[in-house]
Amino acid sequence: MFGYLKPDNPYLYLKDETLYKALYCGVCKSIGKTCGELARFTLTYDIAFLSAIAHNIMGEDVKIERQNCVAHPFKKRPVALPDDISNFLGAINVILAYYKLKDDVLDEKKSGVKSSFLKPAYKKAKKIAPEVDKAVSLSYKSLVKLESENNSSIDVVCDPFATMLQEVSTIAFGDFASEYTRGLFYAIGKWIYLIDALDDYDKDIKKKNYNVLRACYGANSFELLITEHKNDIVFIFNGIFMQILDNYNNIPKKYNTDLVVNILTRGIPETTRKILEKGKVNE
Repeated sequence: MFGYLKPDNPYLYLKDETLYKALYCGVCKSIGKTCGELARFTLTYDIAFLSAIAHNIMGEDVKIERQNCVAHPFKKRPVALPDDISNFLGAINVILAYYKLKDDVLDEKKSGVKSSFLKPAYKKAKKIAPEVDKAVSLSYKSLVKLESENNSSIDVVCDPFATMLQEVSTIAFGDFASEYTRGLFYAIGKWIYLIDALDDYDKDIKKKNYNVLRACYGANSFELLITEHKNDIVFIFNGIFMQILDNYNNIPKKYNTDLVVNILTRGIPETTRKILEKGKVNE
C-alpha cells in the first residue's frame, strides 16, 4: 500500500515495539518464501499492521524467535515465524504493490519497468490469493475512471480504494470477518487514500497528476489549501477517526490489542497531524 499505518512510538510499550518489528520481519520472510526474495523490497508498514490485527481478530498467537536475515546478517532480531496468516498477507502485499506500481506508471507517464520487474512475484501471489487480485483489479479500474474524469467528490473518489481494502480484509479474515471489520477497513482505506492525497499535494500539482483534494478545493498549493480549507479537511479526518474507533470497539479481540490500539488511535491521528502541519501554516 503506502506505508502510512505506523505506531506512535513515544506511546508504544516496549513489548509492542518488539512485536511490531517482529511482525514486520515475519511478513518479509513470508513474502520471500511465497513470492520470491526480490519481492521483499515491496514490504510496507501497512502489512505489519494488517498482520497484527489479523492475528488479533483470528485468535492466532504469534511465535517469535531471534533470527538473522538478509537485511541484518550479523545480528539476530526478533522475527515472527511465518504462518498461514503471514504467508497469505505476504501475497496480498505483493498484489497491492504491483497495482500501486501500475497506477504510478499511469499517473506519472513512466515506463512500466518496475511493475515488469515485479511481475513474476505478482503471478505467484495471484495464485495464492486470486480473490484478492480480482478485488484489487476491479477497484483500481473504478478509481482510474473517476480520476480521469477529474471527479471532485471526495466520498465518491475515495470509495473504490476504501472498498478495495474492505474486500481484501474480508477475504483475509474469512469466517472472522463481520460488518465491523468491513466498516473498519473501509474507513482505513478512505484515510489512506486521503492522507496520500494530502501528503502528495504539491508534488501532484507539479507533475499535473490528479489529486482529489485539488479537484475538490482548487487550491494551487498545499499552503493555500491549509490556509483556506484546513477546518473542512480536519472535519473530514475527524469523521474517519470516529468511524475507525466505533467499528474497532465492536470487534472481538484476543491478541496484540495494545499495538493495534496504538496504531489506530494514536498512530493514524499523529501521522495526519504531521502531514497537516508540514506546510508550516500558523494555527
